[in-house]
Amino acid sequence: MAIRQLPVVGGPTEAPVRQRKIAIEEHFVDPQQVRPNFGDSFGGEFAQDGSSYAGFNPEFAEVVEARMRDLREGRIEEMDAAGIDVAILSHTIGGVEGIADPAAAVSAARRVNTFLAEEVAGSGGRFEGLASMPLQDPDEATRELKRAITELGLRGVMVNGYSNLGDDKVYLDDERFEPFWTTLEELQVPLYLHPRLPARAVQDAIYHGHPELVGAAWGFAPETATHVLRMVYGGVFDRHPGANLIIGHLGETLPFFAGRIQRAFEYNPYSRRTRKRLQDYLSDNIWLTTSGNFNDQALITALLTVGADHIMFASDYPYDMATDAARWIEAAPISENDRRKICYGNAAALFGLAGK
Repeated sequence: MAIRQLPVVGGPTEAPVRQRKIAIEEHFVDPQQVRPNFGDSFGGEFAQDGSSYAGFNPEFAEVVEARMRDLREGRIEEMDAAGIDVAILSHTIGGVEGIADPAAAVSAARRVNTFLAEEVAGSGGRFEGLASMPLQDPDEATRELKRAITELGLRGVMVNGYSNLGDDKVYLDDERFEPFWTTLEELQVPLYLHPRLPARAVQDAIYHGHPELVGAAWGFAPETATHVLRMVYGGVFDRHPGANLIIGHLGETLPFFAGRIQRAFEYNPYSRRTRKRLQDYLSDNIWLTTSGNFNDQALITALLTVGADHIMFASDYPYDMATDAARWIEAAPISENDRRKICYGNAAALFGLAGK
C-alpha cells in the first residue's frame, strides 16, 4: 500500500534562498615564489624531511599548491558551490614575516600587496584583500599599512605569527609596534593573526620525533594563542581600545581555556595587570572565524564565550574545502539569526562590505 502523503498547502510562496557568505581566511601565494614554503618564510627556512611539509604529506602539499595558485577558475567554482559571495584573500605562510632582512621584507610586502590589489580589482567583486606587513621595519610597516588601505583599497592586514628580525622573533606586543597599532586604530581596519610554525628551538624541544604535531594538527594553536595572550596581558588593547583582532580556527583553543587562564593570571605573583578580563577582550576586541574547524562543539563553546556577533565564516582555502565548511555551517545547531551573522553580517559590518 502506498504511503499517503500529507498535503502541504501553507508553504512559503518563495523558495528558501541559500545563506550568503563572506569567507575571510582564504589564501593565495606570491606568484614569484617558485613554490610556497608551507613551513616558514619566503627563504625556505623550514627543513623538509621528505615526508612532511609542516605536518602535510607531499601529495597533500602538491594539491594545496595547485589550489593556492588558482585565483580564477577552480577557486571561483568552489566559492559558487559553497555559496560564498566574497572571499577576502590573504598571503599564506610562509610570508613576509619570515624575511629577516628589513629592506627585503619591505620590498616583498609592497610587491605582494600591489599584486593582490590588482587581483581584487579584476575579480568582478568576488575578492577583497588583507595586506601583508613588513613588521621588520615598524616605520615602513606603518607607511605600507596606510598605502595598502588608502591607496590600494585593501580591507585590513594579515600577519602570519611572529616576525623575524635578524636572529630575533618579534611579537605584536613589542613596544616598537605602538605607532602601527595606532594607525590600525585610526584607519579602523582589523588585523588577522594567522598561525606560524613555532620557532625551531621549540620544535626541537617539544615536538622532537613528532613532526605530525608541529603544524595544523596542534602546534599552530598554542603558538597563536600565546601570541594573543601576549597582546592581551601586554596591554595592547588597553592602549588601543579601538583595535580589532581576528583569529581563526574558532579561537585557537582560547574560548575553552579563557576562564582558567584569567583565574590563574589573577593568582600569579607578577606585576602585569590589565583593565579588564581576558573574556572581556575576547568579546570587545577579538573576532573568531570558523576556518578549518567545522565542529559543532567548538562552535557552541565559542558562542558561549564571545557570542554570535564576534564569529565569522571562513574555510581556510586551499588547506580545507570551502564546500565542507559551507555544508557544516548551514546545518550547525544554532539559530538562523546567528547563522546569518556568522556567515555574512558580521564580516560585512567589520570590513565595510554591506553593499557587496
